[in-house]
Amino acid sequence: MLDSIDNLILQRLSQNSRISYTDLAKEVGLSGVAVKERIDRLVNQGIIEQFSIVINAERLGKKISAYLELEVEPVHLDEILESLKANERVVVLYEMTGPCLLHVHYLVEDMDEVDRFMHESIYSLKGILRVENQILLKRHKNQDGLNI
Repeated sequence: MLDSIDNLILQRLSQNSRISYTDLAKEVGLSGVAVKERIDRLVNQGIIEQFSIVINAERLGKKISAYLELEVEPVHLDEILESLKANERVVVLYEMTGPCLLHVHYLVEDMDEVDRFMHESIYSLKGILRVENQILLKRHKNQDGLNI
């Protein structure tokens, strides 16, 4: 199980994954080596899955963030998943419970690209029963991971 120092390390890493072992060690009251060992253990246990950055998609020209809910025929699920996983516009792909089996988050430049994506990458897939497409209007909170 995690102790209070592990929780503090995770909290600080979730706020700034680039913090140095030395700076993190000062904050948690351990040596840099001890902090590195704890982080390595958290990685090996699968508690920390990856260290990442958050990229501002709009600044890279991806002005439209949209979400799809897809109801699919189970017999075609694997081929639909493989097609969507390979699509560079798709940034999140979840298999869910409920009437819509797949939740897809995709990023595109403009409404013309939304149309192209829908026709080329969604409507053309065999086994799609229902599609709900929702365009993000405004982001009020965006947080990856857990609050520790």
